[in-house]
Amino acid sequence: MASLALEQAGRLPVPGDNVAIAGRRLEAGTAITHGGQTFRLTHTLMEGHRFAARPISAGEKLLSWALPFGKALRTIAPGEYICNRGMLDALAHRGLDFALPAEPNFEDYLQRHQLDERAFTPGKQVPLADAPRTFMGFRRGPGRGVGTRNAVVVLGTTSLTASYARSLADRFKDVPGRFPNIDGVVAVTHTEGGGSQTPNNLDFVLRTLAGMMVNSNVGAVLAVDYGTEVITNAKVRSFMQEAGYPLDRVLHEFISLTGDFRGELARGEQIVAGWLPQVSALTRTEESLAHINLALQCGGSDAFSGISGNPLAGCLAREVVRNGGIANLCETDELIGAEPYILSNVRDVATARKFLEKIEIFRERAAWHGHSAEGNPSGGNKFRGLYNIALKSIGAARKKPADVRLDFVTEYAERLTRPGYNFMDSPGNDLEGIAGQVAAGANMIVFTTGNGSITNFPFVPTIKVVTTTGRFNMLAHEMDVNAGRYQDGMPMEQLGAETFELMVKIASGQRCLGEKAGHSQVSIWRNWQQTGHGRVEQILAAAAPSGKPLPVRKERGPSATFQGLRTPRGVAVEQLGLIVPTSLCSALVAKQIADKLNAEPGDKQGVSRYVALTHTEGCGAAGGYSEELFLRTLQGHLAHSAVRRGLLLEHGCEKTHNDAVRHYLSEHGVDTGIFGWASIQMDGGIESVTAKVRGWFQQSLRREPPAQAEDVGLEHLSIALTAVGALPEPVAGGLGRVAQAVAGAGGTVVVPKNASLLQSRGFREAVLAAPEQWGATLGYGQRAAQPGFHVMESPTDHAVETFTGLGATGVEVMLAHVSGPPLQGHPMIPLIQVSADERTVKRFGRDLDAQFSPNAKSENVAAALLDKVAAVASRRYVPKLFGTGNTDFQLTRGLLGLSL
Repeated sequence: MASLALEQAGRLPVPGDNVAIAGRRLEAGTAITHGGQTFRLTHTLMEGHRFAARPISAGEKLLSWALPFGKALRTIAPGEYICNRGMLDALAHRGLDFALPAEPNFEDYLQRHQLDERAFTPGKQVPLADAPRTFMGFRRGPGRGVGTRNAVVVLGTTSLTASYARSLADRFKDVPGRFPNIDGVVAVTHTEGGGSQTPNNLDFVLRTLAGMMVNSNVGAVLAVDYGTEVITNAKVRSFMQEAGYPLDRVLHEFISLTGDFRGELARGEQIVAGWLPQVSALTRTEESLAHINLALQCGGSDAFSGISGNPLAGCLAREVVRNGGIANLCETDELIGAEPYILSNVRDVATARKFLEKIEIFRERAAWHGHSAEGNPSGGNKFRGLYNIALKSIGAARKKPADVRLDFVTEYAERLTRPGYNFMDSPGNDLEGIAGQVAAGANMIVFTTGNGSITNFPFVPTIKVVTTTGRFNMLAHEMDVNAGRYQDGMPMEQLGAETFELMVKIASGQRCLGEKAGHSQVSIWRNWQQTGHGRVEQILAAAAPSGKPLPVRKERGPSATFQGLRTPRGVAVEQLGLIVPTSLCSALVAKQIADKLNAEPGDKQGVSRYVALTHTEGCGAAGGYSEELFLRTLQGHLAHSAVRRGLLLEHGCEKTHNDAVRHYLSEHGVDTGIFGWASIQMDGGIESVTAKVRGWFQQSLRREPPAQAEDVGLEHLSIALTAVGALPEPVAGGLGRVAQAVAGAGGTVVVPKNASLLQSRGFREAVLAAPEQWGATLGYGQRAAQPGFHVMESPTDHAVETFTGLGATGVEVMLAHVSGPPLQGHPMIPLIQVSADERTVKRFGRDLDAQFSPNAKSENVAAALLDKVAAVASRRYVPKLFGTGNTDFQLTRGLLGLSL
């Protein structure tokens, strides 16, 4: 076998590194020549993985970009596969066609950076350009700058109005065709503020909402709440006024939903429609590039992110700073290990000190939850050569060129008004970081990705830069720039100049590929539950629920029958095609595919509809406890009786990729062969994966005979009961009679532990044999294997997160008593909403499926509710809000989850 020069096989990031990166797959035994020596590779290496380029002594530091990322556990010979324990564990379930080393040869090394203030020397910034460039933008006036887009935003103030915002924006899909100067009417929805307690991230949420409302790309904004949440429009308005946000400079209105859903949609539609001529009247004018606020982001990183993609982003940042604009780096935990590089050129000692303080605060918050900030790299990162946080950070830091000075360090979502290079505190979670940068004023985003992450913000264009030519060719319809040409021989100066011109064109109105695909997602830095040390051990040591139902009263209660669907897996109330995204990164694509399948005419081969469970988890969050909740909840939905066929859709580089989910299901005794599996990245992008998913459903559905309708009793029913807010005892007793009737007949009833229903003695006495002896019998999202009466753990005070957990238990119908605004239901499982609260009935009566007098007789309430449940289970009645699409799906992170 002929030997290869090191430059032919891979590269050293900088001369003097002792570890090289494989530029392509290299087979075991390949001969490599470097420094006058020839050595052979001990193992087959995937593209992006590392091998020793010279002898490394035991205890010696392993270097990339001249910075340490590990320590040798033993003497390492040239050509050995460089591997740590985390990488070997992550790759063990990947189904590789070659053998990995049996043991690691290095351990992670991360030394806390010590700032020597006495030896500190202030850095120098790159000089300003002699003549700043221009672009065509939308001038907003004092305090708001110049936009690269002109959008009308429907903003859900909290997650409770998310489905309203989406439904309203959907009514204006044709606006760009009718109003050429408007880029769209877009919904901005998120996961925060939907609980009953003031969240720990309150200041983050307020800053983010405020900053988004006045972002220069916003032509008008409608903020929507119910007026009863922990974060209301009034709080946002007050915060903006006190903090000096230029709210009066943007066309806006705050509205609270006080009536029925359809009526409120009509009201919102009237407001937005009235704005369109005024928003469209603004035209693009020639403006200085000093008005560009460039967000620098990376996601789905690989070993080449630090070689090509991030240095290219750094070139754009340099040019923006040279032209008097703002470049904004973030992702605090993804710079741990790269502090020496970041602080090698910094404005002053106070800025350096603040940067290090942000890292320490991040570490401390992670420790409160039993995690380490260094646990960031995902399975996809490790698969593509980023073995630990030091390697990931060393490459991520290249978004700041060495000659560009770090000028400022700011809080998450803090507005940026001073030109220069800024660092904003944020988690490594891509979407959460982007939300903060947009709130800080970003009107352009450059997003570098090794694996091919597909992301775009609703009203800020995203230039997606992929790091290798091979991955670009796989995803050419989704990636804007091939930075892999640098590895192929194109000088970085030429690649940077070309991409800079593309940025100017996109800032001037040319649509990026993410915009053309209609792809956008939003997630604000999510709340965390712990505010100090001391609870982790207690939470982890808590005994798991037994799974055994609670004894119910032995008496003959009301009975009912319904028309179920007999399937090979038992009786169901509906037959669905389910698409489960394995992470937030594939969530919107999953929904787009489901929408296309639902819109196609013709026979759906035994399914009534397709559903995608869009969510914000699976990457950019801590593992362990919260990841177990996540995977268990996905498993429960896949096993649901309503699912005729289920398919898992990965993005390709997330923590919970297809292989990780497949391994989890197999460990829990699930036959993974019954599901479909697809990958946005590995199947060639959105168009290709859509065709694959469509084909899989068509082929697999043909193999199973259609379900047969059959009259059955309550022993075949599984139902969730809950109540939010106060409820009269007679109505609680009626709900208890329903629970006793179903559970007593041999069916299943699940009540979440956080339901006010369980605080009612009348409810407990109606259903339980021992009303005072009850507790959780199921974990959150745990499937109810035994019929009977169950209580589900609920480590959340968020109604949508509670319904998401209930859906995984296997319930087929949900029934809720509400006192206050109606709830967003589950996208798979119909939710019946009833009330005996007079104020609720007066405000929202048209959205309720049943209304009761507070003094109604329990037996009458039970009979009416059972009739309604039977009608829904028989598909004769569709709950009102469920029929409007007022649904959402949100996975809890529980008590120990947090963003990384």
